[in-house]
Amino acid sequence: MIYIIQKAALHLNQIVYLCINLNIQFIMKTILENDSQYVCEISAPCFQMLSQDELTLIRNSKTQVLFRKGDGITKQGVFASYVLFVINGLSKQYVEGPGNKSHNLRIIGPGEFIGLSSVFSASIFQYSVTSITDSHCFLIEKEAIASVMKTNAAFTMNIVKRYCLHNANLYETLGSVLYKQMNGRMASTLLYLNQLKNDHPDIFTLLTRKDVSEFAGISTENGIKLLKTFEKEGLIKLSEKDIILVNKTMLAEIAKHG
Repeated sequence: MIYIIQKAALHLNQIVYLCINLNIQFIMKTILENDSQYVCEISAPCFQMLSQDELTLIRNSKTQVLFRKGDGITKQGVFASYVLFVINGLSKQYVEGPGNKSHNLRIIGPGEFIGLSSVFSASIFQYSVTSITDSHCFLIEKEAIASVMKTNAAFTMNIVKRYCLHNANLYETLGSVLYKQMNGRMASTLLYLNQLKNDHPDIFTLLTRKDVSEFAGISTENGIKLLKTFEKEGLIKLSEKDIILVNKTMLAEIAKHG
């Protein structure tokens, strides 16, 4: 038990050191065993594939952290010594470019991993992730994940499938940016975010117009103009921060041919 607490403290000190050196503002909280938010067991389906020894290894190599809304979970270019597993909460994954520009890639939800590339080859985070709600995560040493993958084929297949899905998402995003005009990219963005509404009805209210525009790869100004144009054409309805899709069929056509 003392060993686990020491490991948790070490992880927290490492993260605090990085944040101080990068001048990152954060209110993240390490969750200890006496906290009401502490999760005793790793109950996610992918971890049910592990043997008792493998589960023990993961338990001894993880720290539980609560990221507040707006906290940076990972920072592009920073050394990656761990993989994150999201227990609950939502965050946005994005790549940062020159001139304070960003391009949002996807929304990350419960049951997903962050930073899998660090297990295979990358020694740094290749993208940034920021929480858009309070997010409860496991920080797991990447060496522990790699060790389990060497001995557990079922777990490895699960990880590889997730990694392939992430790559497929990147290719789709790249194709959209390269070959679609602004209206097509905005239509694709609205359809993507809207499909998350079943599980997260407030998804649009959690995002700013700037966030939505950065999913479409366009400026905030052009994004706002496009949304107003879509509303005038009867495709969507803007209700304060929420966006209601009125004509999904036409939006799908715009996304396909735009």
